[in-house]
Order: sequence, then C-alpha cells, then structure tokens
Amino acid sequence: MGLDKILAISGKPGLYELTAQTRGGFVAKSLMDGKKIAVNMRHNVSILSEIAIYTYIEEIPLGEVFEKIKEKENGEETISHKSSKKELENYFSEVLPDYDEDRVYASDMKKIFQWYNILINNGFTDFSKEEKAEKNKDEEE
Repeated sequence: MGLDKILAISGKPGLYELTAQTRGGFVAKSLMDGKKIAVNMRHNVSILSEIAIYTYIEEIPLGEVFEKIKEKENGEETISHKSSKKELENYFSEVLPDYDEDRVYASDMKKIFQWYNILINNGFTDFSKEEKAEKNKDEEE
C-alpha cells in the first residue's frame, strides 16, 4: 500500500485508508480506530501522495519528507505533534533544512509529525513505494 491509498479528510481527525469506491464517493477505514466511514464528494479529501512541502528551491513530496524523518528516527516514532512550536520548528529544520519558513506553518508541521506517527504505528514504513511502482511501469513500456 502506497501513500496514494492514504487520505486526510478535512474535519476528520487522523488518516484514512481508501478501501472501496461507491457511486457517490468511497469508503475509507480510519488508521486510528479501524472504523469505516462513507465519504462523499462534498468532503475535502487530500491524498498523501499528492501533498508537497515548500522549500526555497522546489516542492518536496510528502513521502520524501517522511523518508527523511524515518532515516533520522531509524524507523521509530518522531516527536509528538503536541510539542511546542519552537520544538517542532527546530526538529523540522533538522529534517528539511531549506523549508520555506514563510509558507510552511507550525500547523503543517504538526500534521506531518502526527501523520508520520500514525503511519509508523500502523506498520507503514516504505514511503517511496508509489515512486518505485511508477518507475517500474515506465520501464515496462
């Protein structure tokens, strides 16, 4: 399962795994408590593989940021998203030193750290899967 099957739904805490499509939306399972919910088209949904973080040079895909956190933490959990703003900023600048401080807010960092910890707690450790899958498809053609 790659980040292309993991969703963030506005107004709903945590992350969700896309499990099935329906006529008017889809069914998603919470990675926090395992409950399934029906999501229709009026919900604002973000797919984690489509999210990128601003740096001064380019936008870095969220999967790469997760990979850098994983390397720093040796595959373990990272700091809590409830840490102080200063702690979050210091840690984030260690992971992504050239992040755009004007466009990446503390609230964004909180989400990134919370999402990372949720994924690690659910046994999700390969954040580059979808890129490898795309490269394999390109090589086959």
